[in-house]
Order: sequence, then C-alpha cells, then structure tokens
Amino acid sequence: MTFAWYGHLKYHNVPLWKAILVSWGIAFFEYCLMVPANRIGYGGGFNAYQLKIVQEVITLTVFCVFAIIYLKEPFHWKYLVSFGFLIGAVYFMFK
Repeated sequence: MTFAWYGHLKYHNVPLWKAILVSWGIAFFEYCLMVPANRIGYGGGFNAYQLKIVQEVITLTVFCVFAIIYLKEPFHWKYLVSFGFLIGAVYFMFK
C-alpha cells in the first residue's frame, strides 16, 4: 500500500486522475494479498485488534524504508522515538 498511496508524490507532472488510477491498480493486488492474510491470521488465533496493530507496525516499517530510499526524505530521531512507542503498544497488546 505504501507505493500505491505515496509513490506518485515523486511525479508532480502526472495528472491527478492518472495517479489515482495507477494507485488503485497497485492497491488492488495488495488487497488481494491482505484479505486472505487477515482471514488466515484471524482463523489462527489473532483477534482484529492484534491484526491491525501488527499491520500498522509492518506498514510503518516499510514506509520508513520507502521514504528514505525512494522519496529521499530525511529520517529524524523523533520518528524513531515515535516508532518505539508503537513497538511498545505491540508488546503490551500481546502480553
């Protein structure tokens, strides 16, 4: 989902409607993977809260790498501290 929703930021000259169509085209295939993954996780003993929190941690991890490498955004220490709080949330959720 990261590339679908943020990949177009690098291409300012592409019309918005094209960016929307390409983004939804990419997202469609990601949804085709996410729906079965959630079903498997839910059937495997995770509850909906746990699935969502784990998904957010994975999304933020992928986004950080994406922003640094693809978008060439600087990474500040405050982002790392904020991410640490989310990791703490995961710990307490599964405790």
